[in-house]
Amino acid sequence: MWSLNVCRKGDKGIYITRTSRIRLWVSLVLGLLFLLPGTPGNPRAGWGRPEGLEVRRLGLSRVGDQSLLTIVLNHAGEGKVTPRDAPGKPQLVVDFPLAQAGRLPAVLAGDEVLVEKIRTESLPGGVGVRIILELYPNKPYTYWRQSRPGSGGQAIFLVGLKPGPGSTREPAAVPEPARPPDLFQKEVKPEPGAEKFFPPEGKGIELKGGYAELGRLIPKAKPLLHFLETGGWHITESQDYDRPGQRLSRGFVLTNRQYPEMAVKIVNLPANTPGSPNINIITLSFDNLTGETVDKYRQLRKLSFAQIKTNFEDIGDFFDEALKPLRVELRKQCQTLAERYAALLQNFLKQVCPQDPKVGDLVMKYVREKVSPRFEGVQHTMSEDPLVILNLVDFLYIRIYYLDSGPGGSHG
Repeated sequence: MWSLNVCRKGDKGIYITRTSRIRLWVSLVLGLLFLLPGTPGNPRAGWGRPEGLEVRRLGLSRVGDQSLLTIVLNHAGEGKVTPRDAPGKPQLVVDFPLAQAGRLPAVLAGDEVLVEKIRTESLPGGVGVRIILELYPNKPYTYWRQSRPGSGGQAIFLVGLKPGPGSTREPAAVPEPARPPDLFQKEVKPEPGAEKFFPPEGKGIELKGGYAELGRLIPKAKPLLHFLETGGWHITESQDYDRPGQRLSRGFVLTNRQYPEMAVKIVNLPANTPGSPNINIITLSFDNLTGETVDKYRQLRKLSFAQIKTNFEDIGDFFDEALKPLRVELRKQCQTLAERYAALLQNFLKQVCPQDPKVGDLVMKYVREKVSPRFEGVQHTMSEDPLVILNLVDFLYIRIYYLDSGPGGSHG
């Protein structure tokens, strides 16, 4: 129990009131917390730390003759890039001291040109993120780095490697240009092995697991499915919409950590009447894109006519003043991503249309066209057998239609 002692004039000795005792105890507790390392009461434990910095995603791609490492951060932050030689193998190391790691892959495949593979790990002491590019020996290179703002308040840290006369053993011979080369107006060098096509109709191709089931549903797409399976695309969703006694449709979603903004969506629509074909649709879509523009656009698309009328005189004003500017911005963001992933898009289309290898180049030609603020998007038919549609309205996507014979029917 607290005792109430009151100091009176003329009393001898020291008297402590209840309020003073409380203050004394609080001071002692705070003092102990301050002395303990790594506690909320010790502000010095966090000094020098980039507040809340997180390395969220990373990916490796080929742009022209360069290997491009793209690192997505939750906000602006600089990485330390250091060339070094491990025993018998050169490395380029990117460190983010005191940053936290998001859902990063432990190992990422290389590009078979300069980068053999990429590893991620914690810095010594368990705090911070280290990204290690293991390079092929006896291949000199130069490198550059750049930071740029990303969507939704995120930031992008880029590291580019280019074959050249420099050497990681001679820092002076490793120039770092102030900016990377122009990613547009350049031809994309196909990835090694991209010129090899799978046999028509998927003959000799063996698919495994969930891909084997997809191969049975869409036999014409076996070369494309094999390309996705070997490229690290995983089946993350599988939905069956059949009813008892009825085969209605099935849906699948494939994702790849190396391409977080993209997804492959597959729909199987079996024939229900004799003479009609099975319809299978495979869509490579950029609609996993995130950010403030994406969120605002999706919110506007959900508005009812009554809600639109509260802010705009008519539906035309709503499209011109609200949706169109966002569509233009989305097109530009998808354009940048498509350029970054150009090698993937071209190789994807080579499995779809092996009979017409120019389809990939034509798709990139349309993608690179300047986005018009007045006419923000179009669709192009890239092939008729199979039917391939390139959509440049809102989110970029490539959609392929495969028609197979239905039960008792003929080919469509």
